[in-house]
Amino acid sequence: MSMGVEPSRAPLAERLRVSEIFLSLQGESTCVGLPTVFVRLTGCPLRCHYCDTTYAFRGGEMRSLADLLSRVAAYQVRHVTVTGGEPLAQPACLLLLRQLCDAGYSVSLETSGALDTTGVDARVIKVLDLKTPGSGEVERNLYRNLDMLAPRDQVKFVICDRGDYEWAREQIAQHRLVGRCELLFSPAWGQQDPALLAQWILEDRLAVRFQLQLHKVLWGDEPGR
Repeated sequence: MSMGVEPSRAPLAERLRVSEIFLSLQGESTCVGLPTVFVRLTGCPLRCHYCDTTYAFRGGEMRSLADLLSRVAAYQVRHVTVTGGEPLAQPACLLLLRQLCDAGYSVSLETSGALDTTGVDARVIKVLDLKTPGSGEVERNLYRNLDMLAPRDQVKFVICDRGDYEWAREQIAQHRLVGRCELLFSPAWGQQDPALLAQWILEDRLAVRFQLQLHKVLWGDEPGR
């Protein structure tokens, strides 16, 4: 039984709509392979063509921040990722991130980059998913978020085809991202041949980290993984 404040009694500013909380191995980013608690918030204003968490667009359950911290603590691991949906679509996400950091966790935020990241606690590792043309949401990118990147942050490009690759390469050059933070290239699952993407990166000597979605290699599209 949770020792946190009952969701119905917590002030609205201290509640979040949550799709799921689960323990898994981090499947992406520079923390890949580490046991991580995922807090998946409900709702997203984007509709990327390759989205694999459409079940988080709606539904979910209102939870108090105290309850969420209690549930995270029960897993007894150091790393926590707040994801979605688009977690920043709920204003109370900022407070959750701060409280997780205050509790001593290593906290990362997976965000589309379409919403302002100004209020995100500086201790949080931002994993900014810059939307490629193949996502269908490239016009939603909020490029000023790139100006707020810290060395610990990461920019992810989900590559659907050669056009996406060339676009991502141009963005890296245009915004001078090399050396500012970690850059991640991930093949869109079931769309872009991973070996071919790896070949393009090597041919261009591109200073990015190639990554596969480890959780999908292990468990496929199974939710809660």
